[in-house]
Amino acid sequence: MSLLPYLIAGWIFLAGVYGIATSRNLIHAVGCLAVTQSSTYVLLLSVGYRKGATAPVFSDAPTSATVVDPVVQALALTDVVVGATVTALLLALVVQTAKRHGTIDPDELSGLKG
Repeated sequence: MSLLPYLIAGWIFLAGVYGIATSRNLIHAVGCLAVTQSSTYVLLLSVGYRKGATAPVFSDAPTSATVVDPVVQALALTDVVVGATVTALLLALVVQTAKRHGTIDPDELSGLKG
């Protein structure tokens, strides 16, 4: 079992969080959030990886063969779909913020008035 995929997932996560923390642009912050979420793809796939294993298609694999965990692959696919949806929603909110306030700089946005 290699530690490298876990370190890569951690590095991608920290790079995304650093980008979110230092961002002065809402579009950049949404992109950094997408990078942060992409670290979960690497983490999920590294959890389900088995060296020398075959694809989880059981019709052609012998019963003694080692296969990769299909549940982790399904979770990674679900994570991709949720990530794309959240990114699209946040970008739509950024567009509406730019229309209403005329800026996408978080420091220049006025407080909510209700």
